[in-house]
Amino acid sequence: MGSPVKFLRIGFLVLVAALIVGQFIRIEKTNPSTRNDASLDASVKPILQRACYNCHSNETVWPWYSNVAPVSWLVGSDVKEARHAMNFSEWGDYPADVQSHMRKHMVEEIEEGAMPPWYYSMMHSAARLKQEDRDKIKSWATANAAAPEKH
Repeated sequence: MGSPVKFLRIGFLVLVAALIVGQFIRIEKTNPSTRNDASLDASVKPILQRACYNCHSNETVWPWYSNVAPVSWLVGSDVKEARHAMNFSEWGDYPADVQSHMRKHMVEEIEEGAMPPWYYSMMHSAARLKQEDRDKIKSWATANAAAPEKH
């Protein structure tokens, strides 16, 4: 039998090799053109741009760590999933009932403290929502839940 130190060395070397190989698996970091951007109320748009647009729009600012695997894989997956769920760069293309549903969902996510995610807020302090920000978003979302945004 081998010594525990030998197994630790081998394990460490395998981990380092996997991390090096992982750097060659790149994520797609794209920002498609904005098709029909949200023309939101002036009181809420800056808050959403600060806290939400980085994932929920085609205006993603890709941080340095989006180049380092395996963190890059999480970032790429999160942005892809977020844009699929709701994309402010395509907000005007959504039918009124979809916009209404998304507003209701925003309120639920904010009330649960699920958005922005804690791990995102930890790295991006500007994205943290103060109670005043949450109240403005909820007020906008509930007041406009039945009506689409005008362009």
